[in-house]
Amino acid sequence: MKIICVGQNYPKHIKELNSKTPTEPVLFLKPDTSLLLNNRPFYLPSFSKNIHHEVELVVRINRTGKHIERKFAHRYFDEIGLGIDFTARDVQSSLKLTGLPWEKAKSFDFSAPISRFLPKEPFSDIQNISFSLEKNGELVQLGNTSEMLFSIDELISYISSYFTLKIGDLIFTGTPHGVSSVKIGDRLIGKIEDKILLDFSVK
Repeated sequence: MKIICVGQNYPKHIKELNSKTPTEPVLFLKPDTSLLLNNRPFYLPSFSKNIHHEVELVVRINRTGKHIERKFAHRYFDEIGLGIDFTARDVQSSLKLTGLPWEKAKSFDFSAPISRFLPKEPFSDIQNISFSLEKNGELVQLGNTSEMLFSIDELISYISSYFTLKIGDLIFTGTPHGVSSVKIGDRLIGKIEDKILLDFSVK
C-alpha cells in the first residue's frame, strides 16, 4: 500500500502560499508509517515549530491499474474518505529554498490522519462534494471537489502513468485554502458534507 499525495490542486490554496499554478499535478509520497488511524491523538514532532493542517478528500483504489484512461478512472475506486496532510511548514520552506525534496516536511510518522471510508454511490457527483475542517469549533477550511484544478479521474489517470496503482492505495487529492498551524490542546473535526469523519486532538 502506498499513499500518493497531490499538492497545489486548489487555486485559493496556491494563492495563500504564494505559489505558481502548476500545469500538471504535483505529486509526492508518504510511507505507511505516516498513517494515523481511529482518531488517535496527533503528537507534535520535536523537529518543527510550525505544523500546518491540510484537510483533503481521499480516494482508496480498489483494483490494480497502469496507464488508466481517464474515461475508465471511475472504475478504480468505490470509496472516499477524509485525511489530513500535516506539514512541517518551517521545514518545507527551508527545503524549498535549496530545491530539495519535501519528504522530511510531509512524510514523517503519523503525518497522515485518515478517517473511515464511505461508499461513493450515494454521492450524485463526485466532483461536487463539500468537505471541511474545524479547529476548536471554528471553521478553518471549507472546500468542494468542483474547485480542483485536476479532477479525481484526471489524477488517477495521471498518477497511473508513473506508478502502478494497487488495491488499497490511497490518493490524497489536495487541500483547499485556510491552512494554519496547530498547537497542543487543539481539537480537529473533519467532515464530508455533514458527516463527521475525523475528530481528534493535538498533543
